[in-house]
Amino acid sequence: MNKADETRRLFGTDGIRGVANQHPMTAEIALSLGRAVAERFRKGGRRCRVVIGKDTRLSGYMLESALEAGIVSAGADVMLVGPLPTPAIAFITSSMRADAGVVISASHNPYQDNGIKIFASDGFKLPDEVEADIERRMADPETPTPGPEPKIGKAIRIDDAEGRYVQFLKHSFPKARTLDGVRVVVDCANGAAYRAAPQVFSELGAEVTVLSAEPNGRNINDNCGALHAEKVAAEVRRTHSAIGVALDGDADRVILTDERGEIVDGDPIMAILGTRLLARGALPGNTVVATVMSNLGLERALAARAGKLLRAPVGDRYVVETMREKGFIFGGEQSGHIIFLEEATTGDGLLAALQILSVMVQEERPLSELAAIMTRYPQVLINFKVAHKTPLDQLPVVEAVIRRVESALGQDGRVLVRYSGTEPKARVMIEGTDESTIRAYAEEIVTTMQKALAT
Repeated sequence: MNKADETRRLFGTDGIRGVANQHPMTAEIALSLGRAVAERFRKGGRRCRVVIGKDTRLSGYMLESALEAGIVSAGADVMLVGPLPTPAIAFITSSMRADAGVVISASHNPYQDNGIKIFASDGFKLPDEVEADIERRMADPETPTPGPEPKIGKAIRIDDAEGRYVQFLKHSFPKARTLDGVRVVVDCANGAAYRAAPQVFSELGAEVTVLSAEPNGRNINDNCGALHAEKVAAEVRRTHSAIGVALDGDADRVILTDERGEIVDGDPIMAILGTRLLARGALPGNTVVATVMSNLGLERALAARAGKLLRAPVGDRYVVETMREKGFIFGGEQSGHIIFLEEATTGDGLLAALQILSVMVQEERPLSELAAIMTRYPQVLINFKVAHKTPLDQLPVVEAVIRRVESALGQDGRVLVRYSGTEPKARVMIEGTDESTIRAYAEEIVTTMQKALAT
């Protein structure tokens, strides 16, 4: 654990997150956070400017107003963009030359939850030490300097933010190609992309069937979107479409379905796009960056073409940090965060879908055929609730079982045991060649861990 981890109490792996109107997702915390953000990003005598965007949750209004009040009370200005995908807010923050951007979203979580994550002026998520500094400022805010004029900022609304983002996405699609005649089903998860997603596909020529694009504040991610891709899969089969695009609530991740309605998650997406970059000599170090959760099949698909897979901790921010530190440009997560560092600063579900469509159009091949480049190893993932997150190195009986299972699997399997960074849960993931065998191993580890945590 580094020093920043020791001083962060509110920020987790993806900002601050919790149940709306309960600590830490309260108006009071948001007000204090707004002041601290303005203080942190104030530069000399120039007035600080902060972009605020959100998804479609009911609690977004409350948190947006509180953040706005905190920021302007510290003498900074606010630019409100309303409901907009997380990658769009990162893009607007950078393109508007703002000092920081704030996203109010709990991503794939149900509407009762919400979260706040912050981007720096370059559109990248903050490193741990900056989040720790913001928490320090929340605990010990600056005292305003007396003067003849009150140091109070103002708020304006950026009405064309969504249009700017749609244009950015369209420019990422090769001009020589169109989606004329391509049938696309897009599930917007009743979330932040409910307007932008249908618009971008339609303007590129696709025949679009739209699902879950009627947000009411409570139906975000509700039996729809990336966590329920079976809905878009069924519609792809019904309409004989070429592809299904299932976004999550803030559209920073995507799960695709091929023309048969089969799920195509982040790993085959990275296999398809990574191998094309390899073939063009456009992948620095011949390396794709993923996380410890990505399937062994992705690693083997890249290796078969002289490519490499570098694994980072879980969380798209850690994938990005690894890419920036080592000079790599492409990576993502099995969950559907796909990152094109030359185009964007965070995962972008729509950008990823467009890049896959570009390959489909260029090569005139269906997605099912493209996805066959990767053979998936059986993978079992068990999540279970925990009352506390005791470090694994303090649970010797659990570590002993993990070592034994790893030894039994050898080179044809992997074991990953970790705590969720955003929920009170533990996760046990095992890969191997035989699903029944690895499921038994996973259940053994879960049982051992539950007993150890109960003592």
